[in-house]
Amino acid sequence: MEYLKRLLVGKPLKSAENDEQKLSRFAALALLSSDALSSIAYGTEQIVVVLVTLSTAAIWYSLPIAAFVIVLLVSLTLSYRQIIHAYPHGGGAYIVSSENLGEKAGLVAGGSLLIDYMLTVAVSVSAGAEAITSAIPALYGQQVTISIIIVVLIMMLNLRGLRESAAFLMVPVYTFIAIITLLIIVGLVKIALGMAPLHATAVPGTVVPGITIALLLRAFSSGSSSLTGVEAISNAVPFFKKPHAKNAAATLTIMATILGFFFVGITFINYWYGVVPKTEVTVLAQVGEAVFGHSVMFYILQFATALILAVAANTGFSAFPVLAYNLAKDKFMPHLYQDRGDRLGYSNGIMTLAAGSIVLLLIFQGSTERLIPLYSIGVFIPFALSQTGMVIKWRKEGQAWFRKSLANIIGAAISYGIILILFFYRLGDIWPFFIIMPVLLIVFYKIHEHYHHVAEQLRLEKEVKMKTYDGNTVIVLVGNVTQVNVGALNYAQSIGDYVLAMHVSLDEDIVKEKEIEREFKEKFPDIRFSVVHSSYRSIENPIIRYVDIVSKKARQLNYTTTVVIPQFVPKHRWQNILHNQTSLRLRFRLSWRENIIVSTYSYHLKK
Repeated sequence: MEYLKRLLVGKPLKSAENDEQKLSRFAALALLSSDALSSIAYGTEQIVVVLVTLSTAAIWYSLPIAAFVIVLLVSLTLSYRQIIHAYPHGGGAYIVSSENLGEKAGLVAGGSLLIDYMLTVAVSVSAGAEAITSAIPALYGQQVTISIIIVVLIMMLNLRGLRESAAFLMVPVYTFIAIITLLIIVGLVKIALGMAPLHATAVPGTVVPGITIALLLRAFSSGSSSLTGVEAISNAVPFFKKPHAKNAAATLTIMATILGFFFVGITFINYWYGVVPKTEVTVLAQVGEAVFGHSVMFYILQFATALILAVAANTGFSAFPVLAYNLAKDKFMPHLYQDRGDRLGYSNGIMTLAAGSIVLLLIFQGSTERLIPLYSIGVFIPFALSQTGMVIKWRKEGQAWFRKSLANIIGAAISYGIILILFFYRLGDIWPFFIIMPVLLIVFYKIHEHYHHVAEQLRLEKEVKMKTYDGNTVIVLVGNVTQVNVGALNYAQSIGDYVLAMHVSLDEDIVKEKEIEREFKEKFPDIRFSVVHSSYRSIENPIIRYVDIVSKKARQLNYTTTVVIPQFVPKHRWQNILHNQTSLRLRFRLSWRENIIVSTYSYHLKK
């Protein structure tokens, strides 16, 4: 097992090597922007899919909708740059909301993002699977299987550490950036040179019968899903090389610039070429076919899109463990999320995210369209809370607060607007969120309450009173009389004032019981040997009852009670599966008894 782990994860890194794992802007852009950049593969499509429910002529409305999405992008970028500089230790929306809006708001933001990062992974890999099946129709129908395989591979990549995952991601991310840039430039050049005449379903300004504000708002909320992932850099500021905040803010600006260019370019070309959504072929694939034809560049586009969508899940794998760490540090999640793995990453967070994402993929059968609304509500609640928190922060600081908070006010207003749109027009799609969030908040508070009670009970009083015992009763569990018993009994006599050997006999093993008792008394004549019978073929319950009786008598004599569980350890780890795990079960059961000390004596086999 250890060999397999090293093969998959790599050799452990020293804690002192943590700084060497920090990322440059170039590497961080690949690691942390894949989610946001990849969203252009389905962002425009989500707008158009909503619009064509009325008429294909309504596609022209995607242009003004895209303009509003860009306004929101600029506002969020400016706001998250402020957050990065104000909170350089990372934490993003959770830290901002907790500090400025209170604990409950912080937990709502944190819980929403935990859900959203799972959805990020699920949406990204399901969209990646759809891109793969668009390019290879023979695989259509296997999206869920493909998605799960991608999740497992990305999990293994992240378990290997930051630098290795960033190095791996540079190829798909920068290939995608290059091919989409080329796609937009070639498309615009063809339009400018008259090589691509207007094929739009309707010209801007056309009044489409039946168009409503509600439909436009639904399309806008769906298109805004392109902005998910913008907040990831603010969560992961500590990942950057020094100066952390400066490098993180610069990377965020670069990412937002690329994202804005891509989103506007794809939306415009989609409109100009009159692309209409199809069930089995993505809008981006149709745009690529219109611009490149069925040339090599088209297949490179499909391959690069599939890769970026698959690895876009990595943004979630980068941000989720850091957020879980911050929640665990504040005692709202288990402390195990604070532990670093062999490669200095938060391995427990990485594996939890992978498991949650696979469950979502199975529940929603890898449907991007069904996942997107949940994805949007999960990210816009933290967006709204973090922007509100920053407004309050600037207001408290006083000087020029309105100028500083202008971007936050705009971002908050649009984010709250999108939340209302989703609530009124997509409630049928997002209702699970409003069940999961209250449950998650209850879990947070129960965990916090537990840690509070633990600390309260473990805290030392001003005067520590040490209790003195008059002796120690030691019970040694005996199965058969073997070499294991010799060492265990020797140890028991070295720590105990009164030593008992205890054997459980099954009713059908009376002959064996007599033989064991005779052999034990012959080998260890000075140690009392007790036999307890079991009528139900269980040895655990009789041992527990016997220990309880002896412990009660020991307390009356002011004695402690120690139970020694002898066990042999095979030479090779795989050989453990050939033996029962009785000692493990006994230790677990006895650990719940008060005033009982449990000790394990291990005898190591040589062959």
